Amino acid sequence: MKKFRNLLLGALLSLSLISVSQAQSFSEGDFVINAGIGLGTTFATYGAGGFGLPIGGGVEYGITDLETGSIGIGADIGYVGSDFVSVLTFGARGSYYLTEVFNIDNEKLDIYAGLGLYYRDYNIKGLGSAWDWGSGVYPAFHAGARYFFADNIGAYAELGNNWGWLNIGVTFKL
Repeated sequence: MKKFRNLLLGALLSLSLISVSQAQSFSEGDFVINAGIGLGTTFATYGAGGFGLPIGGGVEYGITDLETGSIGIGADIGYVGSDFVSVLTFGARGSYYLTEVFNIDNEKLDIYAGLGLYYRDYNIKGLGSAWDWGSGVYPAFHAGARYFFADNIGAYAELGNNWGWLNIGVTFKL
């Protein structure tokens, strides 16, 4: 898992160095990549306990601009594990960008909220994958913000129940 995480972070950093996008509020045609850590595992809610530090990432693409905001669609993946349990979460999401709704005139800031549908695969050592009461499809919600420090590199924070209750990390706009 460490090799995968290091490879993912290296690839994201490389992409950020070759991108020439201008930082602006999220809009149609924008493509964003997030990578981060979660504080508080979502699978603790379902009885498995809060073990490990979740890591994950996602992508989002702006599909339309509206008078009051933009809409983006994307996907997330996250992983958390301990010595005896691991959970892989992946799924699709949609976001509505609220920067215009709140009348915020800052091209470096994106504020958004949305819904998703995720599959969680619980793997208990000794019991295998698809633990009978845990694995399955779950609805999700999220609300967050991105702030771009440079044209294509920034930070994000997001509350929700996708792969961590509070996800924080880096974001890249391509």
